[in-house]
Formats: sequence, structure tokens, C-alpha cells
Amino acid sequence: MSENLIETIDLYDMNLKERTASYVLNAEKMTIIETSASPSIPHLLEGLDQRGIDYASIDYVIMTHVHLDHAGGVGVLLESLPNAKVIVHPRGKRHLADPSKLIKGTKAVYGDRFEPLFEPVKPVEEDRLIVKEDQETLEIGPDRTLTFYDTPGHAKHHLSIHDSLTNSMFTGDTLGMRYPLELTGNHPLILPSTSPNQFDPEDMKASIDRIEAMGVDAIYFGHYGHTTDPKSVYKILRTWIDRYVEISQDVLAKHNTEDINEQVGLVEQALYEAIKKEHSFDLSDVDPYLKVDLNISSQGIVDYLNK
Repeated sequence: MSENLIETIDLYDMNLKERTASYVLNAEKMTIIETSASPSIPHLLEGLDQRGIDYASIDYVIMTHVHLDHAGGVGVLLESLPNAKVIVHPRGKRHLADPSKLIKGTKAVYGDRFEPLFEPVKPVEEDRLIVKEDQETLEIGPDRTLTFYDTPGHAKHHLSIHDSLTNSMFTGDTLGMRYPLELTGNHPLILPSTSPNQFDPEDMKASIDRIEAMGVDAIYFGHYGHTTDPKSVYKILRTWIDRYVEISQDVLAKHNTEDINEQVGLVEQALYEAIKKEHSFDLSDVDPYLKVDLNISSQGIVDYLNK
């Protein structure tokens, strides 16, 4: 087993480097956090192979939330992990056991991109699912405890996971998305993830407050990698959550259209221009990531404002 307490495996979601991560916690009870979608599972298994990790040694696979870009591949992964149990938020369990509603909802968001990005989506057997409520724990070693925190804002079925040994928090999408530094001229680019249909800015800010109060040393993002400067993340996200909503409200009031697709397009363009104006570096290299995310986030903001 590697001496590294936490190892990052690049899952090449959407065939993009450093798009989505899986984290391997090397411990007495070997644990994986996040799987991404099914097309990423070969990359995850290859990452385990490269580290000499026996598939049968994996005890737990933890889902921060059940959106398919984070949990869609877990059913496929379990075919290779004979002893692993899956840990999920109470609201997410039924969707892993029967992903039909997740599939329907994701198709509504991604349209004809669904099949190449997510298929196949396979159910998880009920007896392999473990629910963790807010502040429940999991011992993965004699001196290593994972604690689960209900952190809504991005989704109502979202857990963030604290690792006692490293004082790190695995935040899925609750604390936004961190883009590859090599594509941003080494300038940090971190933005909220406001995808439909459970985005709530006040819940998201409350989750930020909760995590900040814990004084963690590192944040591990679902998208992508980690930072040892959590304070900057909290500050950036609070600013952009409010700006996302304010910019969207302004542009929709100005154009006064009831067509949802037009609303999403207007919001997406306005957010992109605001991000471009705010950051001095060229965004073109990160556009393949950013424009997908802004389209999804714009759908979530429009949904929130229309409610």
C-alpha cells in the first residue's frame, strides 16, 4: 500500500484532463471517494492497478452526491470490487438502487450528450448500500475517522466528508469547481456549481459557513484536485454565488423573455463575460470545461429564479 494517505486518480470525465477526480484513502479499510460516470471507470481501475491496489481490498466507495457525473459509474465499478459497500446520503440511496429518475433528469439537462457521457448507468444492489446521516462516522483505521456532513446548496442529497487524520474535507460540488492551473496560467479559477434542480444560494452559503467553522487544512474538490488555502475558497465562492444570482436577475429583467432556452442562453453569456472581465488571463484554454459548466449552472440558476 502507498505511503500517501490520499491519492488522486484523474478520471478524464468528458475526455478532459483534470475534469473529475476520484480519491483513494489508503487506510486499514481502503476507501474510494467519487467514481464519476461509467465511461470513467476504466481510468479509475487503471489508477488502482498502477498503485498495486487489489480490487478485493476496497471496503468502501463513498458518493458525495448522486449526480451522474459523480456517482453514475458506481454500479459498473462494483462489478470489479467484490467486497465494497457504497455510502450515500439518505436522500440518495433510492436513486442508486433505482437510477431511472436520475437518468430522466440528467437527459433533460444534457440532451443528446447523455449517451456518450453517462451510459451505462447500472443500479446498486440494496444490500451494498449504507446510508450515513449528518455527523455520523466511519472508522477506516485505528486513528482515522471519516465524519459525514449534510451540506446542501448544490443538491439536497449532498454529503461532505471530513478525514480526521489529514483534517481534510471532501466537498464534491458544494464548494464549487476548481479548474486546472496549467490552463489558467497558474491563476486559481474556482466557481460555484449551480446545476438544476436543487440549487439554493442560501443553503450553499450556509454549507460554506459550516465547513469554514471546522477549520480544515485542505479541501478536495470533485472537480478537481485540492487546495491547502481554504480561506480563499470561501471568499471566492461567497462573492460569486451572489454575483451569479444578481447577474442572472439583471439580464432576465432586461430581456423579459419567458422562453427557458433563451433565458439559459442569456444567463450563460452574461456569466461568461463577467468571469472573463474579472480574470486577467486568457480563458480560451479552459473553455471546453467552463462553457459546459456555465450552461449547466445557468440552467440551475434559471430554474431557481423561476421557482
